[in-house]
Amino acid sequence: MNPLYQLLMPLLGFETRRRLWRRGLEHTPLGTLLAASLPDRHQDWRQARYLALDLETTGGDPRQDDILSFGWVCLEGEEIRLDTAQHRLVRPRRALNEASVTVHRITDDRAAQGEPLHQVLADFLAALSGRVLIAHYSPTEMGFVGAACQACYGGPLLTPVVDTLALARAEPTPHVPGSLRLGALRARHHLPRYPLHHALSDALAAAELFLAQAHGLSRNGQLSLGRLLLN
Repeated sequence: MNPLYQLLMPLLGFETRRRLWRRGLEHTPLGTLLAASLPDRHQDWRQARYLALDLETTGGDPRQDDILSFGWVCLEGEEIRLDTAQHRLVRPRRALNEASVTVHRITDDRAAQGEPLHQVLADFLAALSGRVLIAHYSPTEMGFVGAACQACYGGPLLTPVVDTLALARAEPTPHVPGSLRLGALRARHHLPRYPLHHALSDALAAAELFLAQAHGLSRNGQLSLGRLLLN
């Protein structure tokens, strides 16, 4: 991309940035995603299509750490489509450290059986096309998948996002330490407890939490998709 365009990019609107970035990426999975129509922000949230995502990674820095697994599931409005659920291991670039293995329980042996990142990323972007991304604390997912898109295709991940943690922060309820964690918020909405730190389980947990939050916000009338989006 022209360096001048890159300099001006933060000043441009979301749709304009998508249109400019997809030039030269037309025949890539990222270009296909960027060319897809965006959901109508003014429609009722129940009419939109979503994809809930969770990642397990070797650390917290997308610049140096690796994605170990993707978990995602699609939603058609209020319906979670379990037949779309995917859990995909990704082969890391280096040996795992003991601290991260303790959290996600993906050992070196299991990780070595993972798929190449570009292969899983292509399937994920195809599933996300035309949908709104749901994540709990979306900077993690957006940071790591965005870094993967840059490495594989040379462009950014520009997609509409709903962040369940951000929705919880906006509630008038006082927040004590730990109250915004996925499990704590699910308990507040009377949702069942799921095992933590498994990408697919956490993606499903985020999808169910989103539905509970959206139903709560729309209790007194229609709720537009735009009111839920981060961008």
